[in-house]
Amino acid sequence: MRREHEVGPATRRRHPADVDQPGFFLREFPLQTVIQEDGTAEPSEVPLADAELLHLYRWMVLNRSLDERMITLQRQGRIGFYIGSIGEEATVLGAAAGVDARDWIFPCYREHGAALLRGMPLVTFLCDLFGNAGDAMKGRQMPCHEAWRPGRFASISSPIATEITHAVGAAWAARLKGDDMVALTYFGEGATSAHDFHTGLNFAAVRKIPVIFVCRNNGWAISVPRERQTASETIAQKAIAYGMHGERVDGNDLLAVLGATLRARARAAAGQGPTLLECVTYRVEGHSTSDDPRAYRPAALVEPWKKKDPILRMRRFLSLRGALDDAGDARIRDEVREEIQRALKDAEAFPPKPPLETLFADVYEEPLWQQREQLRELEAAVAADPRVANPRHSDA
Repeated sequence: MRREHEVGPATRRRHPADVDQPGFFLREFPLQTVIQEDGTAEPSEVPLADAELLHLYRWMVLNRSLDERMITLQRQGRIGFYIGSIGEEATVLGAAAGVDARDWIFPCYREHGAALLRGMPLVTFLCDLFGNAGDAMKGRQMPCHEAWRPGRFASISSPIATEITHAVGAAWAARLKGDDMVALTYFGEGATSAHDFHTGLNFAAVRKIPVIFVCRNNGWAISVPRERQTASETIAQKAIAYGMHGERVDGNDLLAVLGATLRARARAAAGQGPTLLECVTYRVEGHSTSDDPRAYRPAALVEPWKKKDPILRMRRFLSLRGALDDAGDARIRDEVREEIQRALKDAEAFPPKPPLETLFADVYEEPLWQQREQLRELEAAVAADPRVANPRHSDA
C-alpha cells in the first residue's frame, strides 16, 4: 500500500502542465487498499489481533442483517421509512473504530452501525424507528435520525452537509476549552456540492481544527451520479485547495478505512489539522425505502460492485488467517438474527407513543409555569376526548 500520509499530498509542488494531464490526481491519490478482493493482505498492514477483527466483522454482519430486516419492516408497514448502508459497512464501521471513545461522531444518515458500535442499545435504535415510548428522541425525529449522547454520537441532521459545520464547531469549542477531542463527520459525495462543505473545510484548515472529514463516495446522491457533482477526478484532491491532508482509500476494505482514520486521528491530535478521507464505495441498494433506483440506474452498473462486497472480502480475509470457518460464520449470523429478533420484540412492547409530558421536556432546564399550565390543559383535553376513551371510534 502506498503510504500517502508520509508525504502529505497537499504540500507537494506540482507543475501546472502536469496537473492538466488526465489521470494526474488519480495517480496523486491512489486507491489505498489493505485487503485485496481475494482476501489476501500483507501481515504488516494488519493493525488488529484476530479477536478484534472478528469483533468488527460481527458488527458488519449485524449492520447488514439489521438493514435487510428493517427494509422488510418498512415494506410491511410497521415502520414508515428506512435508509441503510448495504455495501458501505466497511466505511461506516472502519471509520468509527478508528477514533477514540472521547471523540464525537457527527453522522450523515447511513451510520447506524457507528451508533451501535458506540453503545447505543439495539432496542433503543429500534424504538427510534417506531417513534414509541422507548424512543430516546421522544418521537421528535423521523426514523433513522437517532442520537446517543452517552456514546458521543450526535443527532443526525437531515439537510445535506450541515453535519460538517456542526463537527467543526464542536471540535473548535473543545480545543478552546482544552478538551482532548477529535470530531469525525460522515457525508456523501453529493455533500461536496453544498456550501457547508466549503465553509467547514476552509475554516477547519485555516484554524487547524481537529476534524476527520469522511466522504462516503458511494457514486450516487439519490439519482445524481458522482460525475454530475464535480469535475474533479477525485474527492480527495479537494484537500489541496483547502491546505489540508487528503487520502483516498478503498471504502469496501475495513482495514484500509481503519488505518486511514487512525492516521488522521493521530495527525489531528498532534495539532496538524484536519484530514479529508475519500472512501470509495458503492450504494448497492436505493437511496432509501422511498427510492427505486431502477428508474435511473441500470442494473449492470451494480453487479461488479456486488463482487466487491465488504463483508464477503472480510470473511475471505479472516478465513485465510484461520480466524473464521464456515461453522463460525454461520454461528455469527444465527446469533445476529436472534439478537435482532429479540430486540424487535422488546421494542414493540413499548407503548406506541411517548408520554404527553415529553412534549415539554428538553425545552428549558426546568419547565416554565406556562408550560406546566399548558400540560395540565392538554391532559384535561385528552381525558375529555371520546376518541381516547373509545379508540375504536377514533379517526385520528
